[in-house]
Amino acid sequence: NPRWRGINHLALITPDMDATVRFYHGALGMPIVATINAGPMRHYFFDMGAGNTIAFFCWSDAEVPTFEKPAGIPPEFPAQFDHVSFNLPELRDLFDLQARLREHGVEVTELVDHGFVQSVYFTDPNGIALEASYWVTEPTGRPADYADGEMFLGGGGNTKMYSHAIATMALSEAYGLTKDEALKEPT
Repeated sequence: NPRWRGINHLALITPDMDATVRFYHGALGMPIVATINAGPMRHYFFDMGAGNTIAFFCWSDAEVPTFEKPAGIPPEFPAQFDHVSFNLPELRDLFDLQARLREHGVEVTELVDHGFVQSVYFTDPNGIALEASYWVTEPTGRPADYADGEMFLGGGGNTKMYSHAIATMALSEAYGLTKDEALKEPT
C-alpha cells in the first residue's frame, strides 16, 4: 500500500486572488510557499504544515462564478465537494483561531463537539465552507476498530448517535437554518 503523508495540495478556484491571499495568509496565517504564473493564470500555494498545502487557481481572462454551501448541509444543486477541514494540534489552538477569525471580521461558529473531534466552521471569501478541527481522540496511525462506538458513530449505541445529532443541529443553528431545513432530505 502507498504510505500517505497527507495532502500535497488541494487545488481550488478563486475569482479574486488578492482577497484569497488576505484571507489565507492574513486571517489564517498560512504563508505563501510557492506560486506559478503562466499568462492569465495564477496558482498560489499556502502552507498548512507537515508538507500539506492548499492552492488556488485564478484566471484574469475568465469570469468564474462562486456559490456558498454551508458545511454538512445537503445542497440543492449538483456538487462533489462539501468543505475542507484544517487540523489543529491542540484544543486551545481552535479557540485561538476562532478569536483570530473574529478579529479579522470573519463569521465563525461556536465550538461544535462531534465527540471524537471538535470543530469551528467558517467560510472563505470565495464562499468555500471551511472547518478547523481538533482530534479529541486521534484516529490515524493505528488500526481501525470498526466496533468502536466512539470513533464509528452508529456502531456503538444510541448515545453516540444522539450526541452526533445534537452536534449536527448546533451546526445547523450556527448557519441560521430551521430544524426542518436542517433535517430536510436532499433532493
